[in-house]
Amino acid sequence: MRAEKQSLTKDYVGRLNASPFFIVVDYKGLKVGHMTELRRRLNKAGAEVHVVKNSIFRIAAKEAGVGDLDGTLTGQLAVVTGQRDISTAAKVVKTFGAEFDRLKVRFGYLNNQRLADTEIMTLADLPSMEALRSKLLGVLNAPATKLVRLLNTPASQMARVLQARVEKG
Repeated sequence: MRAEKQSLTKDYVGRLNASPFFIVVDYKGLKVGHMTELRRRLNKAGAEVHVVKNSIFRIAAKEAGVGDLDGTLTGQLAVVTGQRDISTAAKVVKTFGAEFDRLKVRFGYLNNQRLADTEIMTLADLPSMEALRSKLLGVLNAPATKLVRLLNTPASQMARVLQARVEKG
């Protein structure tokens, strides 16, 4: 392999190892302006897209420990990688694909587990990581909030509650 191709392969191996996921998309028919817009949107989501030569990406994926991609890398492909969660990047890809009808999700990998295009679209429909964290915090804070509310009631109301409890039981 030529030195230029070896350098590209090392670059892709580094990107695959640095990202917990990657999504392979078919960009056939997209114009340069559309691709620039996709890059801008993905950048806001903490991800990036790179057009990649199939043979070089196949070698890089094998070196990164992803697995054998023979037969799945055909056509004009680009790879989306990122540092954040996959659902945010998948959401951008899904929205962009719906707007321009040229971008098609082929498959992806999350923590070295293969995902079909339908699974990636399901991930795109999930709420963001921040929204899920806020829901979890709300669930965890609910009992403490109730306790604080109970402790902040006036003493007379507390005495009435205790008296009613004694009379009942």
